[in-house]
Amino acid sequence: MSGSTQQKRPGFSHLLFELTVSIILPTIILKKLSDSAHLGPVWSLVLALSLPLGYGIYRFVKDKKPGFVPVLGFIGILLTGGIGLLQLDPKYIAIKEAAIPFIIGVATIISLKTPYPLVKTFLFSSQIMQVDKINSALAAKGNLEQFNRSLEVATYILAVSFLVSSILNYVLAKIIVTSPAGTPEFNDQLGTMNLLSYPVIMIPCMIIMVVAMMYLFSRITKMTGLTIEEIMHET
Repeated sequence: MSGSTQQKRPGFSHLLFELTVSIILPTIILKKLSDSAHLGPVWSLVLALSLPLGYGIYRFVKDKKPGFVPVLGFIGILLTGGIGLLQLDPKYIAIKEAAIPFIIGVATIISLKTPYPLVKTFLFSSQIMQVDKINSALAAKGNLEQFNRSLEVATYILAVSFLVSSILNYVLAKIIVTSPAGTPEFNDQLGTMNLLSYPVIMIPCMIIMVVAMMYLFSRITKMTGLTIEEIMHET
């Protein structure tokens, strides 16, 4: 019991820390410190973006193998900073917000033709399931090729979630971020978009990803004879 609790707590605290660094603190800085009485629009933007940027650099150094998706997130932060500091048209925020999940979705499909399909990062991952055990059971029953076709279906479902994210990102940014870059209003709107992006965008996308996961679970249990409990890692 105590061992299980110890395993869960670091994961929760890690998630809470990431949300704080990536969402909560940047939003507070952008919305509360952007006026001339505090940091001003430029330095508040720099400070707000430096938090997730610094954390991203730390993760890159620590993991020593930055993945495709974190790299795109890293680039996205730099683009947001560039748009704000160069005082470009706010329409570029909407374009940037839509482009990143769209690129991930396209890359997810293209990766099917490579030795490293991204579906194995998002869904069929050794961090989530007992992949070696599943593969052994699939091989024993002669279902490896059939399961690979199921992974392709799950990939397309996953790609739909990124397409939905791209569309919702664009609409949200177009509606919220309307003030000229380099102003306190622009920063305030960035903070609002940052805060709303999770409930407005993440919830629908997570529902689609859950559908993809449930489809994959059903195919694995059918093709291997294993139960859900036998597929998942023990907690």
